[in-house]
Amino acid sequence: MNRTAIGASPRRIDGRLKVTGAALYTADRSMPGMLHAYGVYSTVASGRITGIDVADARRVPGVVDILHHGNFPRLYRTPKSPISGATILTASITDEHRLPFEDETIHYGGQMVALVVADTFEHARDAAYRVRVAYAPDKAVADLEHGVKANGLKPTQAGHARGTPAPAFDQGAVKVDAIYRTPVETHNPMEMHATVAWWEGGELHLYEATQGATVHRNTIAQVFGLTPERVTVDCPFLGSGFGAKLFMWPHSVATSAAAQMTGRPVKFVVPRAAMFTTTGQRPETRQHLRLSASADGRITSIRHESVNTTSFIEQYVENCGGMTQSLYSCPNVLVTHHTTSVHRGAPTSMRAPGAAPGLFALESAIDELALACGQDPVQFRMTNLSTRDESMNLPWSSNHLREAIELGSRKFGWDRRDPRPGSMRDGHEVIGYGVAVCNWDAWRTPAEARVFLRSDGTAQVTCAIQDIGTGMYTIVAQTVSELTGLPFEKIDVRIGDSSFPAAPVAGGSWATASVLPAVAEATREAIGQLRGFATGEGGAFAGANPETLKLQDGKLTDGKRSVGYADVLNQQRFAAAEGFGRTGGAPNTDKMSFMSFGAHFVEVRWDPGISRLRVSRVVSAIDVGRVINPVTARNQVEGAIVMGIGMALFEATEYDERNGMPGNNNYAEYAVPVHADQPQIDVLLLDHPDLAFNEFGARGIGEIGITGFAAAVANAVHHATGKRVRDLPIVKEKLMA
Repeated sequence: MNRTAIGASPRRIDGRLKVTGAALYTADRSMPGMLHAYGVYSTVASGRITGIDVADARRVPGVVDILHHGNFPRLYRTPKSPISGATILTASITDEHRLPFEDETIHYGGQMVALVVADTFEHARDAAYRVRVAYAPDKAVADLEHGVKANGLKPTQAGHARGTPAPAFDQGAVKVDAIYRTPVETHNPMEMHATVAWWEGGELHLYEATQGATVHRNTIAQVFGLTPERVTVDCPFLGSGFGAKLFMWPHSVATSAAAQMTGRPVKFVVPRAAMFTTTGQRPETRQHLRLSASADGRITSIRHESVNTTSFIEQYVENCGGMTQSLYSCPNVLVTHHTTSVHRGAPTSMRAPGAAPGLFALESAIDELALACGQDPVQFRMTNLSTRDESMNLPWSSNHLREAIELGSRKFGWDRRDPRPGSMRDGHEVIGYGVAVCNWDAWRTPAEARVFLRSDGTAQVTCAIQDIGTGMYTIVAQTVSELTGLPFEKIDVRIGDSSFPAAPVAGGSWATASVLPAVAEATREAIGQLRGFATGEGGAFAGANPETLKLQDGKLTDGKRSVGYADVLNQQRFAAAEGFGRTGGAPNTDKMSFMSFGAHFVEVRWDPGISRLRVSRVVSAIDVGRVINPVTARNQVEGAIVMGIGMALFEATEYDERNGMPGNNNYAEYAVPVHADQPQIDVLLLDHPDLAFNEFGARGIGEIGITGFAAAVANAVHHATGKRVRDLPIVKEKLMA
């Protein structure tokens, strides 16, 4: 075995393909005779279509067909199934349950109402602009407050309660009672959503920008009344998704139907503006926090009551209080979640769903409570950390949050903090220090993998998991290398194809913890078969006990002599030794609670003379179990931190309250961090294996870096300016007011 592969940082095996342009993404794909599609999108947010005039559009050269509610095949809805780890490999999940062009009803602004199919992209777009749609508009419900007034609050089953939080709050010596708000955020991955679809012999084939080839295959098969075996979804490379590409959206169905109707391959790349309306968003939230503490700074009551916007066609719950119920020790806790319907497209998971907005509110309120108690925010958190999961009365499988806070605090230099707001200066700039805890669930799901040890001395791994840009190709190769001793250049990793062994979606920070054990199991099974070949009749170690043989550096050895495994296979004319692995879902959650933890320390600088606010320095200490690849792990946390800067200071999708239409659905007006906004970032990975979770001791790392970060920024802003901003994003106008 190569015991140095796991925990190393080899060069990414897909890196050369990406930097040379050889890695093909969905929109890069072309097929012989391929047609191009372009959508027509509603210009009202509520109402119904009264007529569609396509006469002018059909006169554009090259137009083949125009799909709409009067020209579309009868398809099938997929049953609504919960996102369950136990059933993820067979699940069929949609983010927008309604089929495209299902009827004349308009549920949100920018809803796709027609699809033009033509011989070129330019002809399709030209014709789409010429489609005339008449509407009978209704008054739109534009935002959360209008939704509450018009539709009230819809209760959900999510939540938690213990103790008597209301009386405990009333009796508390120190109290915080505040409302925090987060706006709609739109995912905006670099790669657009895209589909290339074609039919052969009654079977559907897709190149799809998806975070889950297996689940996408299952879902679209149900829509077209096919068995999953008659659908193939292929996505070897993905330009990220942040949750928007977890599940199927209407454009994939429409493109597949267009290919079926025209009898030719069809490509559809969703325009950037339509990605603000038809492919999900993080919903708007309003969160009421009521916290109390004793005079000595012990938390006595926490109430976290949230409401989020959802669409009129889907019920989506943003689980804002999911971390609140267990992060701090408190005997009296109430967590509730409600929704209210607005005329927007269906919300969906966005990096750290629930926890990202929820920990902005909780960690801001914790900071306020600490200051109200007259205590240092770091020490207050250390005093109140939970030593077990009090929401389930279970011990943590592994929790090194205290160490993370101590390590981050020292590295950051928290002891240099003057607690007086506005007291720390550097020239024209006022310096603020802020801290927040970060927290995310540790999940595992079933996964499958197949490994071939081939007669040419190489290995091949196949699994339907996606690489969403985080390094899955490389860590799969590291796993095989760890068990076989093969160098990385001799390991061929093939992923992202639904015809490969089934895999979960690449989201929720569960891909690594789920897939690597399956790859390891498949590798060990292949090694076992190889040992059988070697010790069988005519084998290099004929008659020996297979258990006495070890595979080291690509060679079988009994301790006295070594034989390359390629020689073992070639001697008996075997093409490969093969292994298949299938691992189950979560470990025993009745005995332990599994989570990841960390702490962010943030320095902001505020120049009141020119009204400039920036994040200048970040130290994040993260406890996610064993670190498989330190470079890719740090990259994920660094990317999440930058996304957290966007959440804290820049991002908000805005809607016109008069008509519910999005107003900044483009990259020119939807602000995100750019290179000039990047601070100095120092990520500290604790690397304590959580062997109760899986054999590698690794928990997920993709989500946790954004959780709590906006609160750390807001807390630093308060330290610099004395102003407590509870409504994201923190723009200069709020500080100048």
